[in-house]
Amino acid sequence: MTQQQTDTRALRNALGRFATGVAIVTAIDPDGQPIGLTVNSFSAVSLEPALVLWCLDNNSHNLSCFRNATHHAINILSVDQEDLSNRFATWPVDRFAGLQWQTGAGGAPLFDGCCATFEVANETIHAAGDHTIFVSRVEKFSEIADLAPLLFHAGQYARLA
Repeated sequence: MTQQQTDTRALRNALGRFATGVAIVTAIDPDGQPIGLTVNSFSAVSLEPALVLWCLDNNSHNLSCFRNATHHAINILSVDQEDLSNRFATWPVDRFAGLQWQTGAGGAPLFDGCCATFEVANETIHAAGDHTIFVSRVEKFSEIADLAPLLFHAGQYARLA
């Protein structure tokens, strides 16, 4: 069924038909506190130089912190990290309360048990409609090849068959 471009709910549903991985992007705010949020807008851009991107809603209260951070980390979640994804997708007072993490480049939090982690430096930032695109240079990365990724499809979590 064809929908009009102006029907944003229908457009969101159609875009949700593209299965994506789930990641938590983290950084340190100007007060030295960890910040982070769940995204599925992560993508590789280039191998030479090593660049990745992710997008953040312009209404996010963390937008200025991510814009001003020199570095951030992209934690690609494994299938067993659905609770962690939910924690960073909702708005508790402190998403990091009681959570174990390691310090990555620029202080950005890294989580254990992820399929992959990328420690990145902000390279360029682009305004694009109602979101901001962060293109970042990969400085370090790691992976655990035998972990299955957490997926998101049609508004819900999914697993590889």
